[in-house]
Amino acid sequence: MNLKEIAGNKAAEYITGGMVVGLGTGSTAEFAIKAIGARVAAGLRITAISTSEASTQLAESLGIEILSLEDEPVVDLTIDGADEVDPEFNLVKGLGGALLREKIVASASTREIIIIDPSKLVDKLGTKAPLPVEVVPFAWPLVQRRLMDQHLRAALRRNADGNEPYVTDNGNFILDCHFPQGIAAAAETERQINDIPGVIENGLFVDLTDIVVIGQEDGNCRILEKS
Repeated sequence: MNLKEIAGNKAAEYITGGMVVGLGTGSTAEFAIKAIGARVAAGLRITAISTSEASTQLAESLGIEILSLEDEPVVDLTIDGADEVDPEFNLVKGLGGALLREKIVASASTREIIIIDPSKLVDKLGTKAPLPVEVVPFAWPLVQRRLMDQHLRAALRRNADGNEPYVTDNGNFILDCHFPQGIAAAAETERQINDIPGVIENGLFVDLTDIVVIGQEDGNCRILEKS
């Protein structure tokens, strides 16, 4: 079984009846949504807040009721994946393009569970994955220049064909920002990037994660909980 699937199945066990559940986005989160859908089909009654159009479509196809933050402004538990996780439970997220809604839902959540395979654990953020930065289309050249002024490499994300910019569910562009030495101070870096005019949000998730579930080769999960 896929390690992400193992982690997703385990995370779904944390859900109890009556919860408002946040649904993440991406290949890892899909496994959790499918596991939740199986529990709903077996009689579990929940409602959910989705972080992307893709996750909404999958959830609704599985019989999961999707609401908005206007309906339910407090989320009991969110399950999502991550591109990197450091020892302090800080994350890099957004390679799937849903970082803005993911951060909004994470901020509205009482608890956040992150599901990963062991390859996503890092000593320092920014060493394996680029940092996605969601920007207003009008402003992307300015933001790119400001990031490059900080000796960073910032590339405009493009669609699979390479011809057109990738567009998020929110109608924005993404700059993938590479840190040659990694990210030394996640909270400070998050603030500095978000202070650039035209930046909507970036993929640094600081102090938002409570539990990390790591799928293992033996079919079990390693559970890390924030102390």
